Amino acid sequence: MTLSELSPKQKTVLKWAFTPSMRDKYKAIICDGAVRSGKTVCMLTAFILWAMRNFNGQNFGICGKTVASAERNIVRPAQEQADLQAYFSLAYRRADHVLMVRGLGRENRFYIFGGKDESSYALIQGITLAGVLFDEVALMPRSFVDQAIARTLSEPQAKLWFNCNPEGPGHWFYKEWVCQPEAHKALHLHFRMEDNPILTPEQIADAESMYTGVFRDRYILGLWVAAEGRIYDMFSTANNVVDALPDLAGESYVSCDYGTQNPTVFLLWRRVRGCERWVCVREYYYSGRDKRRQKTDSEFADDLKRWLGEDKPRAIVVDPSAASFIAELRQRGYAVQKADNDVLDGIRDTAQRIQTGELLFHRDCTHTLEEFRAYVWDEKASQQGLDKPVKASDHCMDAMRYFCVTILGRQIVSVKRRPRGL
Repeated sequence: MTLSELSPKQKTVLKWAFTPSMRDKYKAIICDGAVRSGKTVCMLTAFILWAMRNFNGQNFGICGKTVASAERNIVRPAQEQADLQAYFSLAYRRADHVLMVRGLGRENRFYIFGGKDESSYALIQGITLAGVLFDEVALMPRSFVDQAIARTLSEPQAKLWFNCNPEGPGHWFYKEWVCQPEAHKALHLHFRMEDNPILTPEQIADAESMYTGVFRDRYILGLWVAAEGRIYDMFSTANNVVDALPDLAGESYVSCDYGTQNPTVFLLWRRVRGCERWVCVREYYYSGRDKRRQKTDSEFADDLKRWLGEDKPRAIVVDPSAASFIAELRQRGYAVQKADNDVLDGIRDTAQRIQTGELLFHRDCTHTLEEFRAYVWDEKASQQGLDKPVKASDHCMDAMRYFCVTILGRQIVSVKRRPRGL
């Protein structure tokens, strides 16, 4: 990239640590705002250029929610960045999660860390760092971020680099850093999609069409707003419910949320022939509490067999905590896949698919349709800066999310218009 190709905010990210008046004034930079706004790529470029120009033989930190996400969002793009390749070799050692950067007669080590929970702070103890880049810092616990910052205190020239998409207004990072940048000698830049010069107006409009409600406020408008009301407020009968099944391909899956006293749910998914839409064609719902009788794993497996009939699903995606039921299904010859149970990422991914009309539901899936109306954000948790669904009327919603994240993955297919007959 060249400076002439960048937006004013991207230029500021690249220049702040090198311009004497800004370099001496700020110890940190915070870039928050919309998705696809161009903040990450210019930050990783600036971070490595700054480190290589000012240090030799030093350690730096690159932190993501997980090591895998940091590799995907930072390491791989850095290795493909032409402006870095022109001056440096970037070799990643996956075995010990170290990016070695050499060039201009210098060599520095960039250690990759994952900060997914409160225990993660222990992973970063004991190392001295000359600077840290936090990718998606709002997804990391405060204990991990504080520990990483503490690792830089013995280096007087160290700088901190933060980027994130917004969360709720009670989030600790928003209250302590975004709202008070001067308290940390931090430069705060708020990004919108318009700050990314490679996006066309059509691409921005397409991205905007994929979000609604709190997700639109956060990921399109870049606002730190609370999650309130219905979680899937984009769901509608007109867009997502079918009275008659369309022409379906042979490919099918079952997703399962398993309960003892709580309901056990099976959802059968079939792909619409010739496109990337999926239909929940029927559901199984059994509540041991309502029926006053809990079924055994063997009985649920028997029910599954009868319920499937002639359908032969490629895999059954099951709540990973249901170890005994997973064992029962595998013993009976079913291909079982443990569900990815990342709740918030899964909700965001599922919401996009509902918004685009990629997920359809047959009208007979009554419990699922009822839960769409009852599945809401926990207001008390929102006041504490946390996004959590209320743990009620969520069993079909969990099974749906398992299918979306585990089988369909996190690559969203933009479906702007629903074909006739669906």
